[in-house]
Amino acid sequence: MATDRWATFWYALQGHWPRVARALAWLRQDIGNDILMAPLEPILHPSAWRIGWLGALTLVGHPLFGWVWTSWLPQPWESMSLRLAFGGLGVVLLILAAKSNPFALSTQVIFNLVLWSELPFLFSWLYLCNGGNAVWLASAVSMVLIYYQTVDWRIATVGIASGAIIGSLSFNAFGPAAPQILGVSAATNSAVLGFTWCMAIVLGFSTANQRRLHLRRTLTTMGIMAHELRTPLATVSLVSQALRGVAQGADGKTGGAIEPLANRLETLARNMNHQIDTQLVNARMLRLTPHSEPIDVGQLVLQMTEQYPFRNAQERNAIEVHVRQNFVFDSSPALFMQVFENLLKNALAALARADAPLTKGDVAIDIATAGGKGRLTFSDRGVGILPALRHRIFEPFFSSDNHNGHGLGLAFCRRVVKSAGGSIRVHSELGRGASFVIELPLARLRGGSVTVHQCTQATP
Repeated sequence: MATDRWATFWYALQGHWPRVARALAWLRQDIGNDILMAPLEPILHPSAWRIGWLGALTLVGHPLFGWVWTSWLPQPWESMSLRLAFGGLGVVLLILAAKSNPFALSTQVIFNLVLWSELPFLFSWLYLCNGGNAVWLASAVSMVLIYYQTVDWRIATVGIASGAIIGSLSFNAFGPAAPQILGVSAATNSAVLGFTWCMAIVLGFSTANQRRLHLRRTLTTMGIMAHELRTPLATVSLVSQALRGVAQGADGKTGGAIEPLANRLETLARNMNHQIDTQLVNARMLRLTPHSEPIDVGQLVLQMTEQYPFRNAQERNAIEVHVRQNFVFDSSPALFMQVFENLLKNALAALARADAPLTKGDVAIDIATAGGKGRLTFSDRGVGILPALRHRIFEPFFSSDNHNGHGLGLAFCRRVVKSAGGSIRVHSELGRGASFVIELPLARLRGGSVTVHQCTQATP
């Protein structure tokens, strides 16, 4: 019901105040989706080399500055034991660099905890212990800039705020006696730190947006190149038709030799056009069409399996579709047709890499409802996905297929599913296949009831 009221309000706003509606749409798309809701990058430019160097600098830097602020340029308060303790966190980063995958969720969590502890928290503590003097004002400014260069700007923003709060509370509870920061010093330091923090936020999200713009331009270029391939493919289709005409007018032996060649050329042109359609949709991955209509998921899946350009009969016969409880959801049929085709293509590719004879049910598509949502599952008995790669497969340009794929299919799938208010996740064991599970909100009728059909079962 809330969705219906929002839709009514939005249509009224577009009719009476179109400029306000356009401004809100811009805020929602460019600020909301492209900046605030963009995928998180817990570690900027993740690599074992980068994490290792940060670990080495942490291990050496804290004791070094402990000596500098104690012996060479003494500060009001310093603790070598505290420096050694936090410098030891560098060992944790070195272990992560040596033994962990920088894209694994556990690595990202540990990395962010270490960085938060030794940057926002520790620097807030030391800043207060030293009465916010000039040295520690400069150190705090440096900390802010370094932090925004190592983690996602949204994580850094929350980390700076929480580090300052927890550091202040810890100082008030356990800190040493230190001069209070009052009057002009407090105002000056607040102005400097506030300006630095604001600039770090602006530079952080503008840099992230620049990376997304670069991605968008790359995808657009790919779409243009894919579109240009249609011209030579049209020529191939004409050649196949001409060969078929020659085969019909030739004698039996010659015609029997030419006809398969014509069919093969036609199949090749059809498959390539299908790939071009996929690439053109992928090129629009970051800006999807707002068109939405009720979709019968069972009907769309069966239509997809009928139209899919299988390479041979064995692939077609390996597919099973189980419609346990059909449902309807709201989105774009064209976009979700591409989603289903991407998932089916990946399942068939995983089976091909398994190098085993195809059997019935090697790819299973299951349609059901659970927990008030529609659920669609694509399962295969292929090679599976390495645990360290499962967290990255939905990233643009990342492929688990030994870098043979373009890495856009699953990123596009996630984008489309999220645009429909749903979610997509993967379950996989190496050597035992993979299952991609899509959950979608059920379409609602005027009376508030959801559209769910009776249980049936079908296979292509």
